[in-house]
Amino acid sequence: MGRRILKYFLRFLLVLLVTAFILVGTVYGMIYKMCNGPSKAAKATFITTILETGQLKFLASWVCSKEEIEEVVNSNKMGEMNTDIDKTLIQIGKNQNSKKDPKNPDKPAKEEVFDENGVRIEEVSGRTFYGKMMIIKDPSQVIVGTTYPFGEYGKNLDEIVSKYNAVGGVNGGLYQSDANKGGRPYGVVVSQGQIQHNSPSQRGLYLIGFDQENLLVIKDLQGMNAAAVKAYIEEAHIRDAVTFQEEASDVNNHFVPLVINGEGRELKGQGSGSNPRTAIGQRADGAILLFVTDGRGAGGHLGATASDLISVMLEYGAINAANLDGGSSSSMVYNGKYEMTSVTFYYAHSSWRLPDAMVVLPPSK
Repeated sequence: MGRRILKYFLRFLLVLLVTAFILVGTVYGMIYKMCNGPSKAAKATFITTILETGQLKFLASWVCSKEEIEEVVNSNKMGEMNTDIDKTLIQIGKNQNSKKDPKNPDKPAKEEVFDENGVRIEEVSGRTFYGKMMIIKDPSQVIVGTTYPFGEYGKNLDEIVSKYNAVGGVNGGLYQSDANKGGRPYGVVVSQGQIQHNSPSQRGLYLIGFDQENLLVIKDLQGMNAAAVKAYIEEAHIRDAVTFQEEASDVNNHFVPLVINGEGRELKGQGSGSNPRTAIGQRADGAILLFVTDGRGAGGHLGATASDLISVMLEYGAINAANLDGGSSSSMVYNGKYEMTSVTFYYAHSSWRLPDAMVVLPPSK
């Protein structure tokens, strides 16, 4: 009996190994064809897209040399955007500025309708993505919710939203996402005026959040240590913020600023790959835009590019806008329901575990 069981086990193991070998060979063949075929655009899309993933960056080096990867990255960058935000362009509660018709930009916009929470959600579709835009009329309702004190494991987006008795939210800043533990943020986290994490050790970090005047802040932290960051947060009266990373290299392909003072960021080549995205923006009337897309095969979509995000944010009237953490983390919750979920197969009906999120409080009474 023991020999028979061992025999069946060995047969099963052999079939498993052969199947794995075939799958790996097939994937390798597809990647090789994509990177060495006649389409330079396909090669660029693959490399820039895969470099934005948390766990699959190594696939680019399977069939492409370091020199080839660097060439693609250098020819598909975004232009620098170092302009300071002009706060006078935002007049909270004034200059109603709803979605513009790109074909008739001078045509008066329709009067906006919000629900009892001062929120509206619209579907947005592009050539390679599907997403949802959450518009929050009052910017004071948007804060950073966290799992503080931070530990090894984070919480799903709906759990963070519930913790704050909030009505909705989207995922937030950069964090340690290995094995979907999600408990430890990177960079800086500020929640309701309290600095909960301050370790700006990653290069290219930007602070993304709100000051006490409820104006969106997109601040380059380059060259600032923890003491300098703390001083800035106090001087600028930052109430809520997370960080994301600006880095274009053969290691990462991340970007942050999208729109500053009503001007979209200039792109070189494709600018970025196609991936699930989460972005935040603010209109001239102060309303906040929270945008989440799918990608990586979900719904048959590759995802959104930097160009897509910029176009959508400008269409919705963003004066300032920034990219947040994306990929498998991208998710949106509203009224206890996931409007957008993680594209990861095992978490297709929820989010990844997160240490923080942009959450939407109910309106004050």
